[in-house]
Amino acid sequence: MEVSIGVIGLGRIAKAIISPLLERGEYEPEQVFGIVGSPSSVSPALIDLPAGVRVVSSEDYLSKEAWSSPLKLLAIKPQQFGKIKELVSTVQVGDQIPKPLLISVLAGINLASLQEAFPKHTCVRAVPNTPSLVGSGLTGLAWGDDITFAQKTTVRKLFEPISEIFELPEQQLDSFLALTSSGPAYIALVIEAMADGAVAAGLPRNLSNELAHKTLSGSATLLRKKGLHPAELKDMVASPGGTTISALRHLEFAGLRSALIEAIVLAAQKSRQLAEEASN
Repeated sequence: MEVSIGVIGLGRIAKAIISPLLERGEYEPEQVFGIVGSPSSVSPALIDLPAGVRVVSSEDYLSKEAWSSPLKLLAIKPQQFGKIKELVSTVQVGDQIPKPLLISVLAGINLASLQEAFPKHTCVRAVPNTPSLVGSGLTGLAWGDDITFAQKTTVRKLFEPISEIFELPEQQLDSFLALTSSGPAYIALVIEAMADGAVAAGLPRNLSNELAHKTLSGSATLLRKKGLHPAELKDMVASPGGTTISALRHLEFAGLRSALIEAIVLAAQKSRQLAEEASN
């Protein structure tokens, strides 16, 4: 059976994208061909994937099958992009109409760099986040200039089962990434700190962790379902002279708000820096 999807870098996000397609029968396992960095990574990459999916290392001569597929998902680390550019230059890709479709989920690697590395492909830049692993993600998409309507539909079908999709001008993707892709790490840090505070105040560790998770989840649900501005929820909870306003006063003094703002700005700047390094 002919390979339909070549996956270059078969990590967690790539698996999150591919697995729902296989589960729904949109692709047969034999149509998926993955490439990993080394022979030792082949067996771990196959875990949780159905029988029939093929995975080889980039050193294997069979890897050329993935590069010949009409749809490629590029999911390596951004730091490996230079090595991939060198590898692609040795792979023969013929002229096709429409061009093969390459979807990159690499942080900070812009469409210009992708198009330079894959000149015979139509390129798409996608920015999914880690909640996509449980079907609750957010994905930003920026289209290459020559993409067709049918190719856009193909891309949307890849990400719709795992995330809500936002089609954006590429110049907004770095900010999208800084908020949505890096954001789960900020939230994890806040949850951990809140749980640590509860332990310090006298609650058991397991209960503190559970309550911190549920407090964040419940608050997000309330904000969304009631359509509240965050300031409205804050004012609902903070009564005059009470415990919450005392805690908020300390958080403002400690610079929590400005620290989070600057963290997102710095993450966006780093994404742009990665793009500049890739183009050099």
